Amino acid sequence: MGAVVGTLTMQTKQRRPSRDKTDDELEMTMVCHRPEGLEQLEAQTNFTKQELQILYRGFKNECPSGVVNEETFKHIYAQFFPHGDASMYAHYLFNAFDTTNNGSIKFKDFVMGLSILLRGTLREKLEWTFHLYDINRDGYINREEMTEIVRAIYDMMGKYTYPALKGDVPQQHVDAFFQKMDKNKDGVVTLEEFIIACQEDETMMRSMQLFENVM
Repeated sequence: MGAVVGTLTMQTKQRRPSRDKTDDELEMTMVCHRPEGLEQLEAQTNFTKQELQILYRGFKNECPSGVVNEETFKHIYAQFFPHGDASMYAHYLFNAFDTTNNGSIKFKDFVMGLSILLRGTLREKLEWTFHLYDINRDGYINREEMTEIVRAIYDMMGKYTYPALKGDVPQQHVDAFFQKMDKNKDGVVTLEEFIIACQEDETMMRSMQLFENVM
């Protein structure tokens, strides 16, 4: 998950005494795309008001307009994977954060997703991951979608991919996933099948943790 937060969340580990809460709240009313109030976001997420202020400061430093478009998101994300091509995975990840499907991520979109990934329950994290893999958003994961995601992850990891990437490795990974997840063998994986398979199989959970690390 570290890559998705990047420099934006690094600041949660640091406090900057040169600025106070009033400054942050004032700024939150002045950007072009004003986010929800801190109190409302605090109620909707698993972050404290202070954490939200720090996250917002980092968000605004990277995105002064208050929104992130896909190209900016890809540029930020690519910095964490210099030895591979992160563009396709960043594209899918951007779409997962862009819940309104309007081509941009506002602070609320970012922090709501981040709250799930960092502090959500296991089911919430699995639901979020399912929606990431469900590229066409039809409520199912098919083999083509899973293959696209797996290939995007291998491309992103580049020369550090383990095991070393061969032509059929992504397909083998997809075949293994579907063998365990597609319980009724209908060629697609539902949300419940996905969650049950991940919860019941330790190997599957380790694989999901591996994918979680690149979020």
